[in-house]
Amino acid sequence: SPLLAYRLLGDEGVAFSANGAGGPGGASARKLSTFLGVVVPTVLSMFSIVVFLRIGFVVGHAGLLQALAMLLVAYFILALTVLSVCAIATNGAVRGGGAYFMISRTLGPEVGGSIGLMFYLANVCGCAVSLLGLVEAVLDVFGADSTKPSGLQVLPQGYGWSLLYGSLLLGLVGGVCTLGAGLYARASFLTFLLVSGSLASVLVSFVAVGPRSIPLTPRPGPNGSSLPPQVGHFTGFNSSTLKANLGAGYAKDYTTGAMMTFASVFAVLFNGCTGIMAGANMSGELKDPSRAIPLGTIVAVAYTFFIYTLLFFLSGFTCDRTLLQEDYGFFRAISLWPPLVLVGIYATSLSASMSSLIGASRILHALAQDDLFGVILAPAKVVSRTGNPWGAVLYSWGLVQLVLLAGKLNTLAAVVTVFYLVAYAAVDLSCLSLEWASAPNFRPTFSLFSWHTCLLGVASCLLMMFLISPGAAGGSLLLMGLLSALLTARGGPSSWGYVSQALLFHQVRKYLLRLDVRKDHVKFWRPQLLLLVGNPRGALPLLRLANQLKKGGLYVLGHVTLGDLDCLPSDPVQPQYGAWLSLVDRAQVKAFVDLTLSPSVRQGAQHLLRISGLGGMKPNTLVLGFYDDAAPQDHFLTDPAFSEAADGTLEGGSPALSTLFPPPRAPGSPRALSPQDYVATVADALKMNKNVVLARACGALPPERLSRGSGGTSPPHHVDVWPLNLLRPRGGPGYVDVCGLFLLQMATILGMVPAWHSARLRIFLCLGPREAPGAAEGRLRALLSQLRIRAEVQEVVWGEGAGSGEPEEEEEGDFVNGRRGDAEAEALACSANALVRAQQGRSRGGGPGGPEGGDGEGGPATALTFLYLPRPPADPARYPRYLALLETLTRDLGPTLLIHGVTPVTCTDL
Repeated sequence: SPLLAYRLLGDEGVAFSANGAGGPGGASARKLSTFLGVVVPTVLSMFSIVVFLRIGFVVGHAGLLQALAMLLVAYFILALTVLSVCAIATNGAVRGGGAYFMISRTLGPEVGGSIGLMFYLANVCGCAVSLLGLVEAVLDVFGADSTKPSGLQVLPQGYGWSLLYGSLLLGLVGGVCTLGAGLYARASFLTFLLVSGSLASVLVSFVAVGPRSIPLTPRPGPNGSSLPPQVGHFTGFNSSTLKANLGAGYAKDYTTGAMMTFASVFAVLFNGCTGIMAGANMSGELKDPSRAIPLGTIVAVAYTFFIYTLLFFLSGFTCDRTLLQEDYGFFRAISLWPPLVLVGIYATSLSASMSSLIGASRILHALAQDDLFGVILAPAKVVSRTGNPWGAVLYSWGLVQLVLLAGKLNTLAAVVTVFYLVAYAAVDLSCLSLEWASAPNFRPTFSLFSWHTCLLGVASCLLMMFLISPGAAGGSLLLMGLLSALLTARGGPSSWGYVSQALLFHQVRKYLLRLDVRKDHVKFWRPQLLLLVGNPRGALPLLRLANQLKKGGLYVLGHVTLGDLDCLPSDPVQPQYGAWLSLVDRAQVKAFVDLTLSPSVRQGAQHLLRISGLGGMKPNTLVLGFYDDAAPQDHFLTDPAFSEAADGTLEGGSPALSTLFPPPRAPGSPRALSPQDYVATVADALKMNKNVVLARACGALPPERLSRGSGGTSPPHHVDVWPLNLLRPRGGPGYVDVCGLFLLQMATILGMVPAWHSARLRIFLCLGPREAPGAAEGRLRALLSQLRIRAEVQEVVWGEGAGSGEPEEEEEGDFVNGRRGDAEAEALACSANALVRAQQGRSRGGGPGGPEGGDGEGGPATALTFLYLPRPPADPARYPRYLALLETLTRDLGPTLLIHGVTPVTCTDL
């Protein structure tokens, strides 16, 4: 509504610590009492010019009953925010920045910075609106074109003259604010005395002045002619007048010609009652802010509510509706001394403009010190020797001058109020978040609030935003989102403490308690991986491949530091967490980090397998790199995500991870894990009922297979699955066992990842030399149909060499456990390796020589091979021989995953 221009916006009277949002106010700066520091600025902020020029407007259009109802609703909404302000202000030291400090230190720099900038702009524009309102009030009486009977008509009028008058008044206001908060406080107290005297004269006039008729200014007619003059009546206390004014009588506003409604009148009233943070924003100047802010704010709110109610009642009891609707400044007409009412109007205007300018400068200074918006706010950091941020005052002064050039700001007045409401809603949201997070350190000394009041406050402020101006409300939320996105992209300080982390902790703990492992069902199974990493320099491809295999499950990076805490002065593990978390960020994997200290890697792996995770989120699958003699590669040197600048830092400015992790192990140097312990770790995991994945040659995977994006543009490729134990020298339906189904499930999960969408799943069905082709393939295709797995099935004859004449009653572990000779086992492993390589070579269009034998121009290449991992032998003395068989089996196969599953993971039911 254009009437909002009469509201002197930006009246958040503030005088912050000169050290800004980040610095504590000195003891010498804390001089203001509760009355001077909180009550006076808050009362002046909540009165503004509305108390003199809009009482008749509200009562005349809405009637006394609806006006009182509007007042109750408006103050109920404001009171909810007051409770949140008091709670946050008494939960710790609130430094310079007021509402911005409260919001940013609770919701984080992204939200706090965006709302702080909007609050600053609201104060800047509010100062301009206040000055323009003051200029209009002065010209209404002293302007050359004034139609008032008592007008002096001495000041020339026009756009240029109005701009000049506004600039001169801005110079006066800016001069007071530039000289510091002390002078501002004294000026505010003088203003408070003038406003109080003016209001006292109005209240006395209602009682002392007798009935009188008041001629009203003729209104222009529709064709340019003047309408017949009207006369308003001041009847004194009259029950007939009161009865006539009880009900609503909405009519056209004579200043705009717009038809008034409940919403438009309520918006004007609410627009004039804001300003409740004026006292809280002066926390840096208060002697005892934890006591002064709640007490002073509540006293000011109660006092202004009483005065507004009294004025509504007196106006409805003594003035007829014609006077109320046709002369919004009727206080002068009924006053014992009319000039005193003018003094009150001018005093409230000056007070509001000073409050807005000094408030804007302190918010800007706090924003500049937090360095959220870079060099654009650098001039606002300048302070005087006494700590007065005169740079921020001059910066704001210049912006107000620019806004004054726009002239009338009727539309902007609504936008400013909406910006204030965004800040109020954010304070309520901050308090709500702290209450919901149940953080032990949230112990405000002010306890008259709950999460219900906070939530209701947020909803009420949002409702009022859209009631006052739907367009401005939507635009303000959009602006807040854009500013938050900008600040998120720039990055902000992480030392403030984010309530979002506390809320997440609270919710995660609650839902983890509800995640009951006794209710697990196979159809909702997902892999939860523990990847043991020695040095991440050589494990980056495996780290990313495991991230693709997790399918929304738990993913933990585990590392064992060798040592004995009894022999060490402090725990060497704790300082390493930062480096590993930086690794997770740089590699862009969704993993947790779990580190432990142990005398051996095997014991450390046992610790991690037992204690990693929490509740229903515990690893069910151990992932290890393959143990071979290949020289470790340093993937930090080739991976773009780990590129370093010349000064040894990462592109983001953080320390290079090469300085945090040691160089890769040199070829031939001692290893932290022996072959015996490596196989023993696999055996331990199986004893603990954990699935095991051994990954070999993952460094050969092309980068596009390990990226987070889609692989749809990459050439077609195969993922080969051999769900039969190739070290078991006979065919048969072994693919239907638990381990074989686990291989199929893991391969299918990998195919769901965007980077692997173009992969074709091939399942190789091994037949014995005397087994008829087709029958086993039919059973497998039926099983795949039940499991909803799309794959190509190929039958291969297996057992012609080492296993062709073996009896059916052989046990699975004969070759692994050494019941057959080592030479025979080695021959079987070589034969199995040749079989797999032959199928890979066929896919490439090459000969049976394997991957190297293909010319690269045949069918799609095999990108990854899944093999059945036999159980380790029962005799630990056979562990090195077992490892050698695995090395022979997987030699030159390219990227390979050896998998042994011990838990059922597939389900054919709905």
